[in-house]
Amino acid sequence: MRKFLAGLFIMLCFLVYVNLQGEAQKPDYEKFGRIAITVVQADFPGAPIKDYEYLGRKKIDAAKVEDGFRFKVQENNQNFFVIVRVSHDATNNKVLNITVENQKQ
Repeated sequence: MRKFLAGLFIMLCFLVYVNLQGEAQKPDYEKFGRIAITVVQADFPGAPIKDYEYLGRKKIDAAKVEDGFRFKVQENNQNFFVIVRVSHDATNNKVLNITVENQKQ
């Protein structure tokens, strides 16, 4: 009975640890998402951002990657999309380049 309770206790501790680790880790693109939001807000001051989507990560070379983000922006009662691509060094997470593309409908 003691072995069973000890095993159950260890399993519960492990599950709590795994759960806490999952909550503590943020997506690695979160930093670059905040940068992209800041860029869109600077380019379109006062225009509300209606929607936000992470488009994924593309590997450029051994050390360089690019995260893409799409924002739905409303300006003068018209909605359009803005694509922001943030290129950064995968080893140290330093931003190398930011490109912005407007897709007006």
